[in-house]
Amino acid sequence: MLDVLVVGGGPVGLLLGGELHLGGARTLVLEASDGAERRTRSLGQRAISPRSAQTLALRGLVPALEAAQNSWAAHLAAAGQETRDGDQLARVLELMRKGRAKGHFAGMPLESDGTDGGRTYLMKQHMLEQLLSDWAAGLGVQVEPNSQVVAVRDEGTCVVADLADGRSLRAGYLVGCDGGRSTVRKSAGFAFPGTAATMTGRVAVAELAEPHKPTAVLRGPGGLVNGLMVPGEITTVEFDGTGPTDRDAPMTPAELAGSMLRAGGLAVTVARLEAGTRFSDNTRQADTYRRGRVLLAGDAAHVHSPIGGQGLNLGLQDAANLGWKLALVATGRAPERLLDTYTAERHPVGARVLRNTRAQLVLMRPGPHVDALREVLAETLTIPAAHEYFGALVSGADVDYAPDTAQPLVGRFLPDELWSAVAEHMSDGRFLLLNPGDDERLREAVDGNDRVRVVHLLAPGTGMAALLVRPDGYVAWAGTDPGPAGLSEALDRWCGQPAVRTEG
Repeated sequence: MLDVLVVGGGPVGLLLGGELHLGGARTLVLEASDGAERRTRSLGQRAISPRSAQTLALRGLVPALEAAQNSWAAHLAAAGQETRDGDQLARVLELMRKGRAKGHFAGMPLESDGTDGGRTYLMKQHMLEQLLSDWAAGLGVQVEPNSQVVAVRDEGTCVVADLADGRSLRAGYLVGCDGGRSTVRKSAGFAFPGTAATMTGRVAVAELAEPHKPTAVLRGPGGLVNGLMVPGEITTVEFDGTGPTDRDAPMTPAELAGSMLRAGGLAVTVARLEAGTRFSDNTRQADTYRRGRVLLAGDAAHVHSPIGGQGLNLGLQDAANLGWKLALVATGRAPERLLDTYTAERHPVGARVLRNTRAQLVLMRPGPHVDALREVLAETLTIPAAHEYFGALVSGADVDYAPDTAQPLVGRFLPDELWSAVAEHMSDGRFLLLNPGDDERLREAVDGNDRVRVVHLLAPGTGMAALLVRPDGYVAWAGTDPGPAGLSEALDRWCGQPAVRTEG
């Protein structure tokens, strides 16, 4: 029997599959579509935030990220993308292309000074999926396309996944990474409370009959129009008070033209529409990310407005948090209580993203009252501390999994001055014990545990004599004095003990 079934082979499912494999779990990723076809094209473009880029750097994926970024940048240059001075959306795009963006808040750019850790990578989603697919395949992760899960059952000792082709597969655990309309979430009975849609968004590969290119209208009479971000694509957002009535119906040229007029006041004729999709600000979050042997990650666990581009990165961080924990539990190295920390750590992070995306959407609505609010916020963002706060908010750089600990490093991601030196030692997904003085007591504390690598690296600027780093790059233990005080407790809580596997 498999240890874990991962339902969904998008970025979150692929990263999770790789993390589980690194942790020694026998894993199968089930993807409903034809995987090869899925990874040839996608609408819109995605920004890999500095925190997610740092997470992927821990697995040696920087060269692949750089290659994808360079390929996409070359495509943009060949397409002759133009920006306009003073345009907020154009400024966001410029910063993203240069890797200097922390993101944006309701279209107001948040700029990095280049000294705060990782960079932003810009690419199409299928490019990210391809590099994660190549990485996972290189590890030996099995991904099975054309495998649609229609129901799941937790039988107490295992989980059964029923497939559309009549097969039933069993595993110790199952994770739904199957998107906002998750079959896993619905079948397993997770509650999904939240707020209904108040706007309708559209993204289309389209060409206008008019010779001029569509401009970016951040806040038009009824919403937003963006024809700058991706060559050949047009995005609209209408604050219509509802949401798409039929998200799966084919989009027509007349529909897109009407939306551009209502949202941005642009009277155009759409000469060609090749593909289109619709989205909304339906905002919901699962009440828990685990019910027995079934867990959720990514959009299956939370959906929200795409304004701000946080959804993909939120899902990647879910996978990074869950993968090593579930691998330890599924292989018998750690007790099930370790899985309770997944919801405890990630649910508040998701709730915070839902809150700020709701706030951003309000700030993009038309009208003089919102104009005034945006002016106040724009003034606030000129204050360095406020700019840093909002940048960390949308990039996830302020995540603290242990806010009440006496040691401020514990629960936080590796300090910027340390993570680049540490990254090369973490590609295998193990814990890392920084033991700069080669303290024998520290080595003895982890002796025999093959899930911990010991390295003699200094932790400059941290004031720490030693650090235990989790596989996701977050600090599990920090020692202010030479010696292992508290290390055994941290290992027991997070790392478990070596275990002998039995096949079967």
